[in-house]
Amino acid sequence: MKVLIVYESMYGNTAAIGRAIADGVRTGGAEVSLVAVDDAAADDALAGDLLVVGGPTHAHGMTRTATRKTAIEDEKNRYEEPTMGPGLRDWLGGLHGDSHPATAFDTRFDGPAALTGSASKGIAKGLTRHGFRLVADRESFLVTKENTLVDGELERARAWGTTLASLLVTA
Repeated sequence: MKVLIVYESMYGNTAAIGRAIADGVRTGGAEVSLVAVDDAAADDALAGDLLVVGGPTHAHGMTRTATRKTAIEDEKNRYEEPTMGPGLRDWLGGLHGDSHPATAFDTRFDGPAALTGSASKGIAKGLTRHGFRLVADRESFLVTKENTLVDGELERARAWGTTLASLLVTA
């Protein structure tokens, strides 16, 4: 069983969550590849038994060119590998899923989703629009106003990854 996790990250939080999900998938007994969207080809999306796609929530949804530029130029941003090219929105547009299993996650500010928005909502819609079959509920991992992960979110991401791996065994 193989899982491909593709992520976009601007401040490093989504990358850290992606790594934690990957750890959980491994714990659950599946092989995993973790790939930044900058390095992911559309053909990669069908390479495993499950595609997991995640990104940060900016302006209530997936990033756009302007929000990525703002994040990159933010003097408080210390992440050394932010997504520089087109983000998930563009990458999703080039996919053709043919009912391939998939799910979505995001990082967003800690607060009601009605106020913060959720990139995973748009990611999930993009996946289904391009023929993927969602096999798990999308998940949000929370970030503080200081742009650090809320305590316990890495552990929650690992547990979610383990759950995702178990879906492969029962499918």
